This record gives sequence, structure tokens and C-alpha cells, in this order.
Amino acid sequence: QVQLIESGGGLVQAGDSLRLSCAASGRTLSSAIAWFRQGPGKEREFVAAVSWSGGSTNYADSVKGRFTISRDNAKNTVYLKMTSLKPDDTAVYYCAAGNVVLLTAPSRWGSWGQGTQVTVSS
Repeated sequence: QVQLIESGGGLVQAGDSLRLSCAASGRTLSSAIAWFRQGPGKEREFVAAVSWSGGSTNYADSVKGRFTISRDNAKNTVYLKMTSLKPDDTAVYYCAAGNVVLLTAPSRWGSWGQGTQVTVSS
């Protein structure tokens, strides 16, 4: 089973940018990858997903136009570029592996990483 490790989180101000990374270890990353987030007192929610080839993507309405998901299969890594960050984006961000980018329920994804904290101050 693939192990996913998130990195790149931090404390930023509103309007700043961050790039998160999701690196695979243990085996080659050969599945779709999604980013989810869970804010304080909130349920885990879908953010974005990318197919194995990188040719298909899906975004939550709340991040469209601000976040970009991409992958570098040679590096076994998926990225989430986040721009124009808002305090509402504050959450722990997780990546997970799956099969279909259009599926947004957390239960349809597996091999969850430990998460990386993103905090956006106003």
C-alpha cells in the first residue's frame, strides 16, 4: 500500500500563497490523488483531485480559480498550489489516493497521509 506524506504547510497572511506537496513512498504513485482539508470544528471536505495522468482535475467551488493541483510522476509527488489565501482556508490538509477524480466523499479515498497544517491570518 502506498504511503503518502504531506508537507509545505505553514502560517501565512491573507492574500499569500503556499504550495503543498504530497509525496509517495513505498511504491510508485499510480492512482488519482486528492487533497482534502479539515478546519477547526468542521468535517473533512474535498478540495481538489488529479488523475494519474494529470489530464483530469476536479476542484471544490470554494477553491476554483485560486488553487491548482498538479503532479510530477517522475518525482512521485502531487502538488497543491494555493493563492489568494483566506482565513477560511485555515485547516489541516490531507492527501489521499483513489480512482475517480469526480468522487468527493472522503470514504471513497484511502491511504491517507498525516496532514499538514495551513493557518491563514487576517
